[in-house]
Amino acid sequence: MMPPKPPARPDKVSLWRYAKLFRQDILSAQPARLYRAWMAEFKTPFFRSYMINQPELVKTVLKDRPMDFPKSSRVSEGLRPLLGNSVFLTNGAQWERQRRIIDPAFEGGRLRDTFPAMWAAAQAAVARLERHGEGEIEIEEETSHAAADVIFRTLFSIPIDHDVAGQVFHEFRAYQRSQPILNLAAFVPLPRWIPRFFNRGTRRNAASIRGLIRQLTQQRMQEIQTGQAPDDLATKIMTTADPETGETFDTEEMVDQVAIFFLAGHETSASALAWTLYLLATHPEWQEKLATEAQVLSECDFAVMSKLRLSRDVFREALRLYPPVPMMVRQSTCPERFRDRDIPKGAQMVLSPWHLHRHERLWDNPDGFDPARWQTQNGKDCMRDAYMPFSAGRRVCTGAGFAMVEGPLILSMILKQFRITAVAERTPVPVAHLTVRSEDGIWLHLEPRQ
Repeated sequence: MMPPKPPARPDKVSLWRYAKLFRQDILSAQPARLYRAWMAEFKTPFFRSYMINQPELVKTVLKDRPMDFPKSSRVSEGLRPLLGNSVFLTNGAQWERQRRIIDPAFEGGRLRDTFPAMWAAAQAAVARLERHGEGEIEIEEETSHAAADVIFRTLFSIPIDHDVAGQVFHEFRAYQRSQPILNLAAFVPLPRWIPRFFNRGTRRNAASIRGLIRQLTQQRMQEIQTGQAPDDLATKIMTTADPETGETFDTEEMVDQVAIFFLAGHETSASALAWTLYLLATHPEWQEKLATEAQVLSECDFAVMSKLRLSRDVFREALRLYPPVPMMVRQSTCPERFRDRDIPKGAQMVLSPWHLHRHERLWDNPDGFDPARWQTQNGKDCMRDAYMPFSAGRRVCTGAGFAMVEGPLILSMILKQFRITAVAERTPVPVAHLTVRSEDGIWLHLEPRQ
């Protein structure tokens, strides 16, 4: 069974039709030729942008010359109310300062240090599914719950059933559907004086989430001052001084960073886990392989992750087919010439993991689910040149290593206890909200193995 894929639009549509499709879903608003093109140019009376799929050009933008192609300021149009000046949106010296403070928290042995918190969140997720019992279940909500639990346990040493953590989670569920990660504002150069309009409730939800995060941050600052703070990620980040200036984050800066940690660490992991479980529900032979492998999970020991090789390959394949962040936008700071095209200064450069991961001229069986591909030469080549679920280069996601532990661990724990099958009449349709989700959720049938 081929994994579901959004329908492509016709090659030529009116500007009005394109705008309408784009507002509904950026994935199905694109033509099928982008799965074969090395580069494409989008022209309208208002803007011009370029999608680049050729690995050499992607490497130029993300790895070789990243400072010449900063994040487009237009991406922040829809996300600023929640993320403020977080590391996800900033560029230049401000971004470099933020990374100097944040990166040490994710280096070295921190994965091993945070593993018990991930283990506890995975156990809690299994317990919630056990209380649900046999029957149909909307799995995206469950993976969202599990991923949010991981974030709060690793960041603030509190479980998801903590009062404030639970409020953040429920507010974010409302926000998640109201605001796409890319909207027309990411491409249309609106003057500053034109008022920005957001979907109903977006600003309110964002303000509420930030208020709750501010409570946690202020409480942690007090605990740090009294020497009673736990040794978790929040404490590490809040006590790390910029080695160049000696400055630490103030409260509002930390709220910005926690907001993006929650969005990136919770939203993306939830999306990836839900799609992985669906893929395994429709490929029972792989599900049984992972259930067998998962028998090694007996006690909380980080060393067990080296034994979950199949789970890691399956999770990696789900990230290929359904990259949580489907498109990224960079901006040229000087005139360029790519593939005989003159690109003006200020042009929007679209990098699309969604299209790159399914590119017909790069991948064997690009639309098929095949976790074994990662052991083939084609898979190894494409992993190096055409695989970027966490971006690439200097701006690669700080938590990529965390995601590649959290995902396979929770996946294996669930499959050790449950057998899952797809609900035939409810095939999920991928759409891009904050991440690649299903239009009407992902419904599975749950059955305890014992």
